[in-house]
Amino acid sequence: MSPKKISIIAAVVILILIYHKSQQPVVLGAGVKVANAPIQIDIESAKPFIFDTFEVTPLAEFDIKAKVILREDYSSDRGAKLSPIDLALGWGRMSDESVLEKIEFSQSGRWYRYRYENPPIPQQEIQSHSANMHLIPSTAVVGNQIDRVKAGQVIKIKGKLVSVIESETGFRWKSSLTREDTGGGACELIFVEQFEILEG
Repeated sequence: MSPKKISIIAAVVILILIYHKSQQPVVLGAGVKVANAPIQIDIESAKPFIFDTFEVTPLAEFDIKAKVILREDYSSDRGAKLSPIDLALGWGRMSDESVLEKIEFSQSGRWYRYRYENPPIPQQEIQSHSANMHLIPSTAVVGNQIDRVKAGQVIKIKGKLVSVIESETGFRWKSSLTREDTGGGACELIFVEQFEILEG
């Protein structure tokens, strides 16, 4: 094999290893990484605004610091044009890796699921201290910041919980306004105005 072919193969292998490493969850160790619950302030009589082909109505100011449990990218469902990335987030003891490692998580179809043999903390706490959140980047810069996020990191989001209607199709999507709900409609839909990776 020629030196040139060996160099090309070596470069490909290195790129594959770099990509694989970039996809690995960040490990920050045991202990609560985010003590506080999200901050939400309801907005009364908010005026809708146009964002791309969507009419967006703000429902609440939203500020969250959380640990990323999972990330899922979307490109082909009805909401992908607006929200290409979902993050399953945890706070309180749901930001503690010694708790998270005892729970099996999955994320698909805009749903976030978990299962366990024996709950490491009460089920109600698992439910109320974690959530699947659909992120709408407000700008290309915010979108690029979100695109860098990996499972395991601690992040901060500021923005608004919203409802949307697409003018072309009539597609509607509305955010949950509580962390206590489950099932259909329980996810947060966030118009992200600021996004920051704090750890990891």
